[in-house]
Amino acid sequence: MPQIEPLTQWDPVRLGPFTLTGRIAEGGQAVIYLGRDPEGRWAAVKLLKVKFTRDPAARSRFARELKATLRVPGFCTARVLFADVDGDRPYIASEYISGRTLVETVEAWGPLKGESLTRLAVGTATALTAIHKAGIVHRDFKPDNVMISRDGPRVLDFGIARILDVTGTTTSRAVGTPAYLAPEQISGGKVGPPADVFSWAATIMYAATGRAVFGGGTFATILNRVLNEDVDVGVLAEPLRGVVAACLRKAPEERPTAEQVLRWLLGRPGDDPEEAVLSAGAAHARGLAFHS
Repeated sequence: MPQIEPLTQWDPVRLGPFTLTGRIAEGGQAVIYLGRDPEGRWAAVKLLKVKFTRDPAARSRFARELKATLRVPGFCTARVLFADVDGDRPYIASEYISGRTLVETVEAWGPLKGESLTRLAVGTATALTAIHKAGIVHRDFKPDNVMISRDGPRVLDFGIARILDVTGTTTSRAVGTPAYLAPEQISGGKVGPPADVFSWAATIMYAATGRAVFGGGTFATILNRVLNEDVDVGVLAEPLRGVVAACLRKAPEERPTAEQVLRWLLGRPGDDPEEAVLSAGAAHARGLAFHS
């Protein structure tokens, strides 16, 4: 669980309707604050370190990407509450999720097994299905962006990598964390929902083994593994083994969609309404709460 640090003299005390009460984290791309709105809802307020200068086209693209995140339904995600791009300090406010990241959970409890692993897989596949339904590609799906909360796994920061990319904040087409990138993110191919499915499978393998399956060594070594090495999924039981193996195919067109993954894991037929499948996935995932 993150340690909330006090605000510094250089921090804002308010962003839009949110009163800021502390610092959750800071990285090269954003400062994340703990905030509260007038209705008393706690939020993780991410102040992005982007500069538009005098480029109205960049601001327009940024606004379009930001507003898309508001369409994501709250199935196993940290729902976006508010996003503002009008001022010089663009920010995104999402539900504040109290719990541990998947990395912290695995470090504290060890690799997940059995039903706990299945519930994690179902919950995160539910989140990806909801994110893709809104027309968003996560682009940086990894264990650090999965939070284990009281009501199960929740996926964070969907769309942030793309938002930063369209503003020119990022400097490489390979946006994301090396050990969880899909091959097409490395080779400069089209990055769409199949890239998230690949990253999801690599994340599930991390949860099952306690290590990044493509990790270790130099940056170039990791990328070479992603592009050329197959993953031994023998540690997984069926049906998860077959699903993860299919998601780790190098060619994006050969991978299943997130919705197909979710239906396979739940055993739900293709003619079930998508909303019912999402609800079933979220309900099934809640049993992972004891890890928070």
